[in-house]
Amino acid sequence: MLKEFREFAMKGNVVDLAVGVIIGAAFGAIVSSMVADIIMPIIGAVSGGLDFSNYFTALSKSVTATNLADAKKQGAVLAWGNFLTLTLNFLIVAFVLFIVVRLMNQLKREAPAAPAEPPKPTKDQELLTEIRDLLKSRA
Repeated sequence: MLKEFREFAMKGNVVDLAVGVIIGAAFGAIVSSMVADIIMPIIGAVSGGLDFSNYFTALSKSVTATNLADAKKQGAVLAWGNFLTLTLNFLIVAFVLFIVVRLMNQLKREAPAAPAEPPKPTKDQELLTEIRDLLKSRA
C-alpha cells in the first residue's frame, strides 16, 4: 500500500498540481496585498477617503460601533465593504490569469510552416515511374 501511494504521489500530474497550488497561494497573497494596500486606497482617495473594508450594515439594533471589528462583536452585520474588496480581488486574479493563459496559448500556436518542396523521388520510385511510362506507351 505504501508503494502504491508513493507511485501515485510521484506521478507527474500530482506533482504539477501541488506546485500549482503552492504558486497559486503565493500569487493570491500578492494580489490580496495589491488590492488591500494599493488599489483600494486609491479608490478610497478618489471617492473621498472612504475605507471600503469598514463598510457594513448593522442587522441588529444592538450594533452601535463605527468600525467592522467592533460591530461584529456587538451583533450581526452585513460586511458588504469587505465583500466588495474580495470581489475586486477576484476580478484582478481572474484578469491576470486570463492574460497568462492567453499568452501561453499564443506561445503554443506555431506559425504555419512554409510549404516544403516535395521530396525528390528515390531511385526505386524513378525506376518504377519509367516502367509505368514504358507500359503505357506500349498499350
